[in-house]
Amino acid sequence: MEEIDLFEKKEEPGLAPLAERMRPQSLEEFVGQEHLLGEGKPLRKAIESGEMGSVIFWGPPGSGKTTLARLIAKYTNSYFVSFSAVLSGVKEIREVIKVSQYQRRTHQRQTILFVDEIHRFNKAQQDAFLPYVEKGVIKLIGATTENPSFEVISALLSRCQVYTLNPLSKEEILVILRRALRDKRKGLGEYRAQVEKDALEYIAQLANGDARVALTGIEFAINTTPPNEDGQRRITLKIAQEALQKRILLYDKSGEEHYNLISALHKSLRGSDPDAALYWLSRMLESGEDPLYIARRMVRFASEDVGNADPRALQVALAAKDAYDFLGSPEGELALAQAAVYLATAPKSNAVDRAFAKAKEDVQKTRAMPVPLHIRNAPTALMRKLGYGKGYKFPHNFPGHYVAQSYLPENLKGRRYYEPTDFGFERKIRERLEQWRRMRGDSLENSDPSDKAHS
Repeated sequence: MEEIDLFEKKEEPGLAPLAERMRPQSLEEFVGQEHLLGEGKPLRKAIESGEMGSVIFWGPPGSGKTTLARLIAKYTNSYFVSFSAVLSGVKEIREVIKVSQYQRRTHQRQTILFVDEIHRFNKAQQDAFLPYVEKGVIKLIGATTENPSFEVISALLSRCQVYTLNPLSKEEILVILRRALRDKRKGLGEYRAQVEKDALEYIAQLANGDARVALTGIEFAINTTPPNEDGQRRITLKIAQEALQKRILLYDKSGEEHYNLISALHKSLRGSDPDAALYWLSRMLESGEDPLYIARRMVRFASEDVGNADPRALQVALAAKDAYDFLGSPEGELALAQAAVYLATAPKSNAVDRAFAKAKEDVQKTRAMPVPLHIRNAPTALMRKLGYGKGYKFPHNFPGHYVAQSYLPENLKGRRYYEPTDFGFERKIRERLEQWRRMRGDSLENSDPSDKAHS
């Protein structure tokens, strides 16, 4: 396999990071992804036979996407071109095509174009690849941490086999770390490091399924620990914790995991589970999410899922947002935690949300009838002459400050949107509405059965 990286910064061999030095050179050295690379699995058979089409590897960081691309090029004796979606454009794509055509014409070799972070390409850039993939001028291997269903154009996606890679398990990370500690040529063997079991497991756990993070972590811990009198470097749990002060979590504020985590928080709040809500809140904060974004989501939740079952929920959520805005991190994060617990344990009702949706649907689907004359203002003599405000009954002039009269357009008279539940404060609202509706000569029992089923 020959290899070219159009954007690689050349480094001296000894200065390459440990993760790069320890990159597997064969399928036998590759750790993890047994569902794809185990004996007899389709991807392994395709690699070993050299019968590989264009593929997309979808998986989290450090799961082996780049390594697999390089191994495919090696096993198929292909010319390998590494291409960065972040640094490249259509101009660079044309250069790659020229290289691939030269390789095919002169050396009868297939070119594998490896596109890292292919999800960062816009539609025009992806379209530029399409004809050359179709004609077989290049074999495309794309790597992405994002769901390709959303990030890769359908025409390109239909011409590629998508393989999903999983985060590495803690045990798999430990295999990789121990291999690096033993290897004197490419790894850390020359340091004669003695890494305590709990320290090694801490680093493996901290890596969160990312081999690159684990290798970088142990390399940093060893490099920053001076040798003792015997020339050994002893890595204790305390040293490992101090070297890797902050837990590294899988998170991308603009990617799919962002939406997965906020969905988990929202559903935990809706499901009245304060413990799960606190966990997901902590995950997001530790991962670098903007706390004010979380606060905004909780304000929305207070209206959408708690509603009038506990009207104070909206006040609590807004107060938490203001408290964080005032205090900042880390002090203000406690206010967010307090709000999360309050929202999770509050009685729930989405009656307002459903009522608002039905009202908007009527606005969109029904004829926009005139405002009834009796509820129009009549500031001029002409308006009063035309009947504006005629017959309007002022509620404060009646017992209980209520009087039966219609406020909806003629075509929607009697239409009901808001059907309060029997939970929390909405029980009182329901009782009040029942009384008023009896005064109007109707009752909740005559409401739409489909509406009542949701109450």
